[in-house]
Amino acid sequence: MNHSPVLRLNPADDVVIARQDIPAGTWLEAEGLETRNLIPAGHKIALRDIAAGSVVKRYGQIIGFATCDIRQGEHIHVHNLGMGDFERDYAWGEGSLPLKLDAHQDTFMGIRRADGRVATRNFIGVLSSVNCSATVVRAIEDHFRARGLSDFPNVDGIVALPQSFGCAFGSDSEMMKVMRRTIAGYATHVNFAGIVIVGLGCESFQIQDMMNAHGLSEGPMLKCLTIQESGGTRKAIEKGISFILGMLPEANRVKREPVPVSEIILALECGGSDSYSGISANPALGYAVDRLVRQGGTAILSETSEIYGAEHLLTRRAISREVGEKLVRRIKWWEDYCERTGSEMNNNPSVGNKAGGLTTVLEKSLGGIAKAGTTSLMEVYEYAEPVTAKGFVFMDTPGYDPMAVTGQVAGGANLLCFTTGRGSAFGSKPTPCLKLATNNALWHRQQDDMDLNCGTIVEGEETIEQVGERIYQRIIDMASGARTRSEELGYGSQEFVPWTMGSIM
Repeated sequence: MNHSPVLRLNPADDVVIARQDIPAGTWLEAEGLETRNLIPAGHKIALRDIAAGSVVKRYGQIIGFATCDIRQGEHIHVHNLGMGDFERDYAWGEGSLPLKLDAHQDTFMGIRRADGRVATRNFIGVLSSVNCSATVVRAIEDHFRARGLSDFPNVDGIVALPQSFGCAFGSDSEMMKVMRRTIAGYATHVNFAGIVIVGLGCESFQIQDMMNAHGLSEGPMLKCLTIQESGGTRKAIEKGISFILGMLPEANRVKREPVPVSEIILALECGGSDSYSGISANPALGYAVDRLVRQGGTAILSETSEIYGAEHLLTRRAISREVGEKLVRRIKWWEDYCERTGSEMNNNPSVGNKAGGLTTVLEKSLGGIAKAGTTSLMEVYEYAEPVTAKGFVFMDTPGYDPMAVTGQVAGGANLLCFTTGRGSAFGSKPTPCLKLATNNALWHRQQDDMDLNCGTIVEGEETIEQVGERIYQRIIDMASGARTRSEELGYGSQEFVPWTMGSIM
């Protein structure tokens, strides 16, 4: 066990990270310095004198620029570290290496659908096309929650996914394309045995337009209705219930069977991050991602605004220059988006992130991409696009957790791993979510919300590889049907939040 009160992450760093609160005047023997301030747990200490305007490095990479002279042993945070422009070396594909698949194929107990895809859960979904139908889809779910599904033991539940938008934007707008893509992704998601889509009838988002755009048609396990055509709210609820009653016998016919881990499409997410995220949970998840990719599986990194400043570390892993340039185009889109909307990329980190020791979006991004492991970047997708490539891929999404995960699930993710340092309360449906705590304090404080503790890495009790292997095994268990904490607590319906990227009129 490492008993040093600080962590040095890279020989090129200008800072060390406090494992615990360190009082002012503490002599750090290994670093040969004395702290000049109280250093909160997870925060940075200057290893040397740093002149105003100089770069400051963590992970061996630039996390910001000194906004004033910083003395050795001083606390480095928002009061003396800020953003600045610097050139990124994209080094297109220079770090991309051929993937060697494992000789042994791991398996999990999955559900093989008729089209060959593999599910990890077996739900029937009730989607709202617009906020106006949100009450109806909730009422349909409530009916079956009260009734129970004891006659259909192989059905995991009826899932209502109400939403807050669906109207007041242009029928030919980019936002409409994204909304159609998102709803279509959920309507065809492998973890849904059947789907009922409920609209009002007169909204901007027309269900039939979405069906036409994505080549979908109604059938025994995909039904559509509107409140207006049904004759009002009560009749729409009754109609939706009758549709599901007709689907339940077929949905119940499934059985789990051994299937290869290559069928897993794993979404990667972090929320309520802290300074330990990039030290413990994220790199440990990255180890598990490498294990999954070597098995032929897929992992999706997202949150474009939270890889900002670290994108050059992904472009050098791109399988081709074309893939790397796709990623940079999305970064440029976000820069332009911020300029048009009068915002800035460094609005991120959040208040909680900063309290946890993260100072700039550059620092947050460098820790965030650790979730992605080390293998080549195979493809870059726009929001909610179907993910078809194997291996590590990227999807363009906002950093807002529910919105980012909604895009990944729409893209086909059948599992999710979510790291948190401050204690995010989150879950998703129909895709189960494994919550990973970055530090022991969170694990002990909010254990009902967490599935696995990675804080043992910070304390020197376990290695990244040991915790990463535990995560990998828990991923297999989750894929095989083991319920997660967020599932037990009922999270998932309210977290369906499609990206509203344009003007609401």
